[in-house]
Amino acid sequence: MFIAGNHEVLRHGKTAGNFEPPSSLRSTLSERKDESRLAEVPDVWPTLTFKVQSETLEVCDVDEDLVAKLKKFRLRKETNNAAIVMKIDKEKQLVILEEEHEDISLDDLKDELPERQPRFVVYSYKYQHDDGRVSYPLCFIFSSPVGCRPEQQMMYAGSKNKLVHTTQMTKVFEIRNTEDLTEEWLREKLRFFR
Repeated sequence: MFIAGNHEVLRHGKTAGNFEPPSSLRSTLSERKDESRLAEVPDVWPTLTFKVQSETLEVCDVDEDLVAKLKKFRLRKETNNAAIVMKIDKEKQLVILEEEHEDISLDDLKDELPERQPRFVVYSYKYQHDDGRVSYPLCFIFSSPVGCRPEQQMMYAGSKNKLVHTTQMTKVFEIRNTEDLTEEWLREKLRFFR
């Protein structure tokens, strides 16, 4: 496998037909000084295919009770910070509720998240704006720590879009290290939505 621009190229042994290399790779190859390696390129291209990540990949369904709970959470009247933490039940192939937290800070929430397992979090945050206004944005946070098992990461990543769509979330963020989950980090992310 090698990287060509933003594409991962894999050798499969399957014919790609009249496949043209991306312009970023063509220019890289034509700039090479080693003519003997450049001469090999036409023979290689028919056996290359591109690995494409799908934005619509759906792996797991969302538990109906969880959907109802998230709708209720969305309409909550309380003014404190709160969170719903979700996980995937691998055997049922279902996103389920793991925990609910009332009056929880991001520092306390990050202590609740596993360091080596992905989780989905819906967080209701009391956001004090610089101009004195207060709002209560609902944030979807996908915690996908480095070091998770690849099959677990794929299952969570594939299910994320369906869960975001089901919950109608618009403020969607991702962290790769639970230590990054701080109020400063969230305030920086929310500045985009002013």
